[in-house]
Amino acid sequence: MQKVTKKDYAELVKKASPGSKVIKSVLGAFFIGGLICVMAQGLVNLYKSTGMEQEAASAVTAVTVILIAALLTGFNLYSYIAKVGGAGSLVPISGFANAITASAMEYKDEGYIMGIGAKLFAVAGPVIVYGYSVGILYGIIIYIFRLY
Repeated sequence: MQKVTKKDYAELVKKASPGSKVIKSVLGAFFIGGLICVMAQGLVNLYKSTGMEQEAASAVTAVTVILIAALLTGFNLYSYIAKVGGAGSLVPISGFANAITASAMEYKDEGYIMGIGAKLFAVAGPVIVYGYSVGILYGIIIYIFRLY
């Protein structure tokens, strides 16, 4: 049996370890995170062009980004964005929507009510889901009544 020195072991580890992709990861996170933010700003501008105030346009944009991220997760497309964007796709609110939706989707075989519906509350926590649900409903009601 041959004795391996610390130096030899360190060289073996260096050869076997995959190369670091720090620059690629940072650039992917920067561009994907930036793209999500630019698209969100475009939505804010679009909503403001319809006559909404800044605060209302920002709130509707947040809901829209959450909806888009949830839909992309449901169709198994957000994982490709996250693969390229890494942390850039996880930091914005879209990453939060992806985390909740992906966790709930794991239970879709158990049905929409007892599977996804029940696990959505278990995963995200009742306060978060309730807060978003009531916030969306409240926003829709206020928006409708402001039209009349």
